[in-house]
Amino acid sequence: MIDVQRLRVLRAVAEHGSFNRAATALRLTPSAVSQHVAALERGLGAQVVARSTRGVTLTPAGRIMVGAAESVAAELEHARQRVDELSTGRVRLTVATFTSGGRLLLPGAIARLMAAHPRTELHVREGEPEVTLPLVRRGAVDVALAYRFDGPLPVGPGPGSGLEWTPVLEDPLHVVLPEGHRLAGRDVLDLTELSAEPWVLGCLKTESYLRRFAERAGFAPEVRGTTTDYFFARSLVAAGIGISLIPSIALTPAIPGLRDVPIQPPGPVRHIGVATIADRDRPHITTFVEALREQAPQQHRQSD
Repeated sequence: MIDVQRLRVLRAVAEHGSFNRAATALRLTPSAVSQHVAALERGLGAQVVARSTRGVTLTPAGRIMVGAAESVAAELEHARQRVDELSTGRVRLTVATFTSGGRLLLPGAIARLMAAHPRTELHVREGEPEVTLPLVRRGAVDVALAYRFDGPLPVGPGPGSGLEWTPVLEDPLHVVLPEGHRLAGRDVLDLTELSAEPWVLGCLKTESYLRRFAERAGFAPEVRGTTTDYFFARSLVAAGIGISLIPSIALTPAIPGLRDVPIQPPGPVRHIGVATIADRDRPHITTFVEALREQAPQQHRQSD
């Protein structure tokens, strides 16, 4: 039988990249961490970490066991929550969200959830998908409103995500320009028309996405400013620093003196959805996810 504590230790080693840092996080000694990992390897008959002077990395067997560790942690947390619900009569729901999606979509969904399940104890935390999706896997978060540009979801190590992804909204990116720009009156733009423009971007992921699309269009964008906030990026456009590429739901509140123009299809799109643990039947989670999906088209029209 695999010891749950040993799985917990391995997960900490994977997260922190060394026995010493894992020991600090777990309030154990590095020797105790090493002993737990060694005992796990003896029980499995396989090496789970590769040790070097630069730290430790997971082996293929180790990645499998970390995925199992996250599933076990999620199930234990789920069981604890259900026991709490039996004793208190209240349902605790923790929702994670990225900023622009939460601002647009969460208020209405929360109102519907509380109307249907008034004894829900709701907690909201903000974070980017690469942070919040692993939290869903571990059971620390029940629902994550998240996004991806293309490729797989950023859920961390382990074979298979263990998550159920429910699409909510397709969020196309628009070019934001000053009103007086020579292209501001256009109904749609092709990226090739913007090859000579300086850019200001609202997050690093948007920059990497722009560079991929620009490469397909045959140019390398000149980036003069990178921020972590789309409103700030639009403010810099209004100040004349450059133009920007902004997801459509992040175009509000409006800033005077700016125009936003769609990109000629197929243009860059941000895919917004909800991540939950697969096969987890909890009525208040179902209500919340349905509320997000039903109000998303209406809210998206209002933001256009």
